Amino acid sequence: MDRLDCDRMFIAVIESGSFVGASQLLKTSSGQASKLVARLEADLGVQLLNRTTRSVAPTEAGRAYYERLRPLIDEWDTLDLDIRNISQSPRGRLRITAPQSFGNLELAQALIEFAASYPDIALDVSFSDRLAHVVDEGFDMAVRVGRPGDSSLVMRRLCAVRLVLVAAPQYLAQHGTPETPKNLAHHACIIDSNLADPDRWQFTAPSGQDAGMRVSGRLRFSNAEACLIAAEAGHGLAYVPAFVAGASLRSGRVMQVLQAYEPAPYDVFVLYPHARHLSAKVRLLVDALVARYKGQPAWEAGWQ
Repeated sequence: MDRLDCDRMFIAVIESGSFVGASQLLKTSSGQASKLVARLEADLGVQLLNRTTRSVAPTEAGRAYYERLRPLIDEWDTLDLDIRNISQSPRGRLRITAPQSFGNLELAQALIEFAASYPDIALDVSFSDRLAHVVDEGFDMAVRVGRPGDSSLVMRRLCAVRLVLVAAPQYLAQHGTPETPKNLAHHACIIDSNLADPDRWQFTAPSGQDAGMRVSGRLRFSNAEACLIAAEAGHGLAYVPAFVAGASLRSGRVMQVLQAYEPAPYDVFVLYPHARHLSAKVRLLVDALVARYKGQPAWEAGWQ
């Protein structure tokens, strides 16, 4: 019996709480699980577990051994995975979750190009504005707009996203151009109900003070793209991410207003489990996205 097998079984017993649970985790029999731990205790010359007919619990020595052993096994697994990835081309499935609008308008093209470069990697992508739990729902990585709250994941910043207030030229010609956020009380505002606080639009005064304004309007959509379409049609002002409005601003279908009151941008992050569990295919995609969005975002070109 290999000492590494014994160590892995001991860890499984501690973490599952029983020999039966450990044997199921490592796909062997409970008798074999008990035999491996007994061999480990014999090699070390110390009792690691207290066994009763109802439970298994670590001794003081067992707890100390587990706490030192667990990170060593993790490092071993990382080394083994890294060496295998050097000698093999990355392959397998990548499950990704990302916001709807950013996914449709920006991320999809990046993922298609990545898939073309790595034909042995299968992409399974979910575009949804619901915040999925990355680990519990089996995702390999997530893209999020705005600072994520899950501190158990590694975060890498991709880029900044500005929120811009836009309206069609014909709307502004008919209703006038607002000069301060307070003027919005007299304008038709197209509400994106997907925002954290849809009825309060964020603005920052040139002095740096908060100039946020509560707004109202008869059109509400749970999608920034729909809000932009309504603004292009002259139905009012829309408060949308720059990556949504970029093409329309370049073409002149809408114009940006209240530039002097534009709030601080949001950051876009890619999140993934801690590096010791990171596979080569995840590393490749993360690095590809970081490289793609480095510098000024492409959606801002031609209209600033």
